[in-house]
Amino acid sequence: MPRGGHAASGPPPDPNALRRRRPSDAAGWKTLPAEGRTGPLPEWPLSEPTDREWDLWGELWEKPQAVVWEEMGQALEVALFVRTLAEAERPDARVDIKKMVRGYLDSLGLSVSGMNRNRWRIAPGLDTTAEVVPLEADRLERRRPSARDRLKVVPSGEGS
Repeated sequence: MPRGGHAASGPPPDPNALRRRRPSDAAGWKTLPAEGRTGPLPEWPLSEPTDREWDLWGELWEKPQAVVWEEMGQALEVALFVRTLAEAERPDARVDIKKMVRGYLDSLGLSVSGMNRNRWRIAPGLDTTAEVVPLEADRLERRRPSARDRLKVVPSGEGS
């Protein structure tokens, strides 16, 4: 039986992977603005929203991911996610509804794995207290020790 084959097979791409030096990796990642999307709220594309749906709709369109949703014309997908999320929040929500929410989180880039699969990252914020570490320096600091790093040189003739 063949393995994988669906869109989410295998681990999501990692922008900080140590051994990946492909030109497509550097060019394929989109940096989203930390301040999120600005501008008027898109028109609600479904039947009349509930108060909860309207609140979620407004919150989601302020997120950095909303910049891409707007570029790609995904208002309907976001509205369907909002409606499903509002239903999943109910105490008597079915498990399949909750699974649908998880799928929407990934496809809309609202989860970490979804952001990685979409090759999106959020630009550093305007917080001046945060230190920005260059990607190469960050990689070197987080490098796992190799077996060679754990070896100790023992001079010959000692202890005999």
